[in-house]
Amino acid sequence: MSGTLALVGGGEWTETSTFDAELLAGIDDVLVIPAARAYERPELAIQRAREHLGGLGVRVDVLDVYRRAEALEPAAAEAVASASAIYVSSGSPMHLRSVLKDTPLLDGMVEAWRRGAVIGVAGEAIAVVCSHMVDSRGGAFTVGLDLVDTAAFVPYYDRWSPEKWHRTVELAPPHLPVVGIDASTALLHSGPGEWEVVGAGSVEVFVAGRRAGLDALPRVLNSALED
Repeated sequence: MSGTLALVGGGEWTETSTFDAELLAGIDDVLVIPAARAYERPELAIQRAREHLGGLGVRVDVLDVYRRAEALEPAAAEAVASASAIYVSSGSPMHLRSVLKDTPLLDGMVEAWRRGAVIGVAGEAIAVVCSHMVDSRGGAFTVGLDLVDTAAFVPYYDRWSPEKWHRTVELAPPHLPVVGIDASTALLHSGPGEWEVVGAGSVEVFVAGRRAGLDALPRVLNSALED
């Protein structure tokens, strides 16, 4: 059994994030990970999460991990592994990658998802979870966290210039779906082949340089994780 993965294109924990009510229905507590905001006043993101999610009747716990050394601590891994819902904030993708790459904390998140936890990943963090991580600074690819090796996700698609998006699509391996997700929009994966778009915006899928539909998305996120 695996849980739901919600890939939020940006603008998390705002009044336009209407999908959170359904995503977290029946869940009492959510563990927020603001690591990507380490140098961007994380307390503001935490406050926003408490106000928005608290308004849905969900209590917010915060995992204060902002450095790689903290992600290596067993207590951090234990906290995420036992969570019923985890929400990773947007922020600096490069910093988030450096904090989480090959750590017990990342392993704990995978363990939680495998046993059915809801995992929300927002903004720039959705690119980081991929093996083929899109660098938003120029649209080229770099190495991500390898949690998703069957697609590449791009946040804030509604803010990308046509020129930069064309570069990303042209550089992608022919077999790899490149998925642009608008802000205030989430792409949900809740089981093999089960994809759903929710929220105010849209999701665009490109494969081999051509526009495709949701049916072009992979059945699984990572065959090694979902075996």
